[in-house]
Amino acid sequence: MTDHGPTSLDLGPQARIVARLVAAVRDDQLSGPTACPQYAVRHLLGHLLGLATAFRDAGRKELGVTTDTAPQAALPDIGPDWREALPRVLDELAEVWRDPAAWTGETRAGGVPLPGDVAGAVATDELVVHGWDLARATGQPYEADPPALAATHSFLEASVDDPSRGEIFGPVVPVPDDEPLLDRVIGLSGRDPQWKP
Repeated sequence: MTDHGPTSLDLGPQARIVARLVAAVRDDQLSGPTACPQYAVRHLLGHLLGLATAFRDAGRKELGVTTDTAPQAALPDIGPDWREALPRVLDELAEVWRDPAAWTGETRAGGVPLPGDVAGAVATDELVVHGWDLARATGQPYEADPPALAATHSFLEASVDDPSRGEIFGPVVPVPDDEPLLDRVIGLSGRDPQWKP
């Protein structure tokens, strides 16, 4: 582990968990609320597609529009092929980050220059936390991949005192130390682990 997160981690198990959640989303749930106040389920799915694409390309060091567009530049949404596109891009993301070279050097995501290991840690965090968002919004059970969950906890815990944290995460929601690790991670991400639609 570096100061930022893992020097490598197989994102495949967590990406597959998210893909299974995506596959179970019903069309009548697309306009429902999520724990991200500005996002309905369809926007969360659009965000997942955009971030998976951006971090796939960041891992490849293929920098351009996908890696340089800030996530808040526009409200994300889904196209008609989202059920096929999102699982495919999640697979591609996991495959790219299996290459140790993805975790080294410099890259960019959301227009922000990042060391490779930090980009990998952010990608892991996004998959874990937004997996919870999607599961909770659509009433699905959720268990994150244990190594990805542990890496996300380390990453978020290290960011608690970072002055730039507020640009990315909401204020920490306190969760007792004896609560499950997933609940503590969700609290660190600025969400209430008890949130329900």
